[in-house]
Amino acid sequence: MMIRSAIAKRLVSSNSSSSSSSSSPGWSWLCQKTTSSSSRSSSSLVGQCLNDDNNNNKKLEFEFDGIEKTSKSSSSRWFHSSSLGGGGGLPSSMRAAVFREPNKPLTIEEFHIPRPKSGEILLKTKACGVCHSDLHVMKGELPFASPCVVGHEITGEVVEHGPATDTKTIARLPIGSRVIGAFIMPCGNCSYCSKGHDDLCEDFFAYNRAKGTLYDGETRLFLHSSGKPVYMYSMGGLAEYCVVPANGLSILPKSLPYTESAILGCAVFTAYGAMANAAEVRPGDSIAVIGIGGVGSSCLQIARAFGASDIIAVDVQDEKLQKAKIFGATHAINAAKEDAVGKIMEITGGKGVDVAVEALGRPQTFLQCVQSVKDGGKAVMIGLAQAGSVGEVDINRLVRRKIQIIGSYGGRARQDLPKVVRLAETGVFDLTNAVSRKYTFEESNNAFQDLNKGNIVGRAVIEIM
Repeated sequence: MMIRSAIAKRLVSSNSSSSSSSSSPGWSWLCQKTTSSSSRSSSSLVGQCLNDDNNNNKKLEFEFDGIEKTSKSSSSRWFHSSSLGGGGGLPSSMRAAVFREPNKPLTIEEFHIPRPKSGEILLKTKACGVCHSDLHVMKGELPFASPCVVGHEITGEVVEHGPATDTKTIARLPIGSRVIGAFIMPCGNCSYCSKGHDDLCEDFFAYNRAKGTLYDGETRLFLHSSGKPVYMYSMGGLAEYCVVPANGLSILPKSLPYTESAILGCAVFTAYGAMANAAEVRPGDSIAVIGIGGVGSSCLQIARAFGASDIIAVDVQDEKLQKAKIFGATHAINAAKEDAVGKIMEITGGKGVDVAVEALGRPQTFLQCVQSVKDGGKAVMIGLAQAGSVGEVDINRLVRRKIQIIGSYGGRARQDLPKVVRLAETGVFDLTNAVSRKYTFEESNNAFQDLNKGNIVGRAVIEIM
């Protein structure tokens, strides 16, 4: 009944809307080089890097007048007879946001409804977070198969199980379930998954990240007009429907909203993996987080939940640093105004922190993250960088003082995603303040423009419901 009701509402909405077409001038990514009027000392590399990042975002502003549309009017959709649990049917087509080439806007295009295979779940997508990883792909900084549907931080409703899906999965994720999806979707069968290291899933990296497909080497996305395949960045979640391997899903309690909860699948999931698995934060540890965006601010909340003592936030935007205090930061450092590493040393009595987290993916902040930790401390890198970026480190200090440099891509879906949901459900993690902006599906390009310009404090979410 729930599905039939939703479909009826869609039909009414679709029939009552008139189709229209408008031309869009597209984006112009402005990449002029600028020169600084003053030089900085090596001791202020954090401030330089963060400022450069902010300036680069401004230089790369793109101009457009609304989202490009290449799809048919939604009023042309029809329904087929494939039945679901409890009856009802699926529309024959859906819309999704497609990345085709770097520095060009996403286009909303019409697709056949994706079909799940064994062990996979079809979701009606409710919300999708706006993440820098997608932006890296859109700017050509991270190579990925194209054309592809972006979006990897989602909530949704289960509408179909793939054929031959095991009964335990069907019982765990019945039709109509509210779910959250992790961006790392473990296969459950490879050597890493069998040891519980879902974050290192071989199939996820070999197929999805390397080829843009799911684990049979095929995409689930095909254009409605031509039938041509389109690749998937994770599940390709910036779409009205998406297919997700069941191992990457966890139940979303009714007490949590679809929109704000979308960030649990990447921003919070990544922060949890860094703090729990990589850093192994313990009560009383001192923590520094460099870069207070969606993931960095989530690290602050997780550090507070784990009982960290000194929690130091480093950024160049006062607005972000002010909000960092809401998320648990005990100290805030504006690296544009003072030497961040020197200030961290001052706060910690010259020792450095137990754990420093780098959430920007910049060579300069990589170095500063390592310099911020105490002897025996852990420098955890979670920010993705432009392809080919290389970080430097003082080898002698690394060896003599037992500095640990650890990469962390995300959490472990089967173990950690339910824990992340529980933190939000109990109020330990503040979802309301973590999500600062919301956009409609048609405003997807606006969302990424704002992210690129540094206008989003915390995390933004696109509502697809």
